[in-house]
Amino acid sequence: MPKITFITATGESIIAEGTSGSVMELAKQYNVSGIDGDCGGVCSCATCHVHVAPADFNKTGAASEIEADMLELDDNVIKFSRLCCQIEVSDAVDGVTLTVPG
Repeated sequence: MPKITFITATGESIIAEGTSGSVMELAKQYNVSGIDGDCGGVCSCATCHVHVAPADFNKTGAASEIEADMLELDDNVIKFSRLCCQIEVSDAVDGVTLTVPG
């Protein structure tokens, strides 16, 4: 079962396990602070913005054009930013660390 580590803005580390759905849905199941998912995962709000650990970025890949456009609205965007509603839980992302920007 894929495991994803979330680091909250306060430094709390939460290891979440799941088998399907989006990483945003998984974060909400585990009550990860700072992941709201206001739009329900349709890439239209950026309330699930995370920073992918640089060493893990090859596992998640870069943001799509639509996702990148949405990320432009956030002040904390970096090279490794993603909207976790656009990352599917799968073996491909097992072990990924995601930081929730403050």
